[in-house]
Amino acid sequence: MKSWGFRNKKEVLDFLEKDGRDIKFINILFSDILGELRGFTIPVSELEKTFEEGKGFDGSSIQGLARIEESDLVAMPDPRTFRVFPWDYENGWKGFRVGLMFCDLLNPDKSHHQGDTRYVLKRTLEKAGKMGFDGFKVGPELEFFYFPDSSTPEPMDKGDYFSMGIGDPLESLRKKTMLALEKMGIFCEYDHHEVAPSQQEIDLRYENALEMADICMLFRFVVKEMARKEFIYATFLPKPVDGENGSGMHVHQSLWKGRRNAFFEAGDEYCLSDTAKQYVAGLMYYINDITSLLNQWINSYKRLVPGYEAPVYHTWGQRNRSALIRIPKYQPGKENATRIELRNPDPACNPYLAFAVMLAAGLRGIGKGYKISKPYETNVYKNHSGLKTLPKNLEEALEITRNSEMVKEVLGPELFRKFIQNKELEIKNYRNEAGNKYDHRVSPYEIEHNLPRL
Repeated sequence: MKSWGFRNKKEVLDFLEKDGRDIKFINILFSDILGELRGFTIPVSELEKTFEEGKGFDGSSIQGLARIEESDLVAMPDPRTFRVFPWDYENGWKGFRVGLMFCDLLNPDKSHHQGDTRYVLKRTLEKAGKMGFDGFKVGPELEFFYFPDSSTPEPMDKGDYFSMGIGDPLESLRKKTMLALEKMGIFCEYDHHEVAPSQQEIDLRYENALEMADICMLFRFVVKEMARKEFIYATFLPKPVDGENGSGMHVHQSLWKGRRNAFFEAGDEYCLSDTAKQYVAGLMYYINDITSLLNQWINSYKRLVPGYEAPVYHTWGQRNRSALIRIPKYQPGKENATRIELRNPDPACNPYLAFAVMLAAGLRGIGKGYKISKPYETNVYKNHSGLKTLPKNLEEALEITRNSEMVKEVLGPELFRKFIQNKELEIKNYRNEAGNKYDHRVSPYEIEHNLPRL
């Protein structure tokens, strides 16, 4: 049964009147400043009116969204994002289903609200369009852990990379999750057990950035909900277990002009166009400016250390998985698959802001004609003399972001200020409770406050 690919509100309403008559409620969804899924529910009978007028709500109660003196906001659902959750809800002897849509956050005068992180990505995509790029495609690889519950980060298997059978006892849950996502029109490329015990990976099929950001929000929700139905807990906390690999979100990305991949260039050693090289140079130039948005939690920096396959140094290369940016090897006849892979983001970020600042950094590299550095094809952990590094903790990353006119321009002054304030409060609370004792280890604070949240 169709539950995706709608073009306008008429198609959604027609579907609900015919094939979707068992859908009784619609969840109206959006992201807060930190990328946590928020929303409310309306009965289907209210949807047509909501399409016309939106639905008002109090934004001041949501972190970083609106000040108390300007709390009234309007959620305007985007019919192109309509999907149906892949499970039934019980109502006595008869079940019903629930649909969903993401929304734009508007002010009462119907202008875009500046705290809407989805709108930040839309603005950045519009800037790419003005530069001649009508497509920004991304393909994230989201890693996560299964644990017995939300307070106990204890592995549930002894598997490692690509384990099968007895080493991967939760494989069936990953498969059920992929099938649930497919019912929603969210398609995955493959899944497998990751390096650490109880660590999983499901890779999403390449898609345009705005739709992919919506998909990332739904992906995290569905992964958690499917685990809950099995009476266990799924977490996207970047580094839940000391001494084991953390969870990343490697992001494959490319720019397009119509049906042509602007990153491909025949004859180049890496099959990369000048556009692609300038894009990489822009990412490398601004990577420390945007790290606090790609790795936005205290816990994120417990993952970004040498020895656990997470990038630390400013390098790029084709075969080098210790590099910050990897260039997947070109396969003849697959020009459209040419892409670059940024490896430091983690799956607990706000995907709208993460994709926006990545794109903005790359566009600046193109616009200013930045030159790419030489590739680094040796093990960077064994020879890193003279190489720049990523920020070593959230304090350092935030201080760099605070002084970044590029990030301020992308987020807008008000959202920029709120993001800085939010992260300052997180740092203060962490230091008050944990001090400096856990600078290189996972602290009890992170397990208590972040594991249940992420």
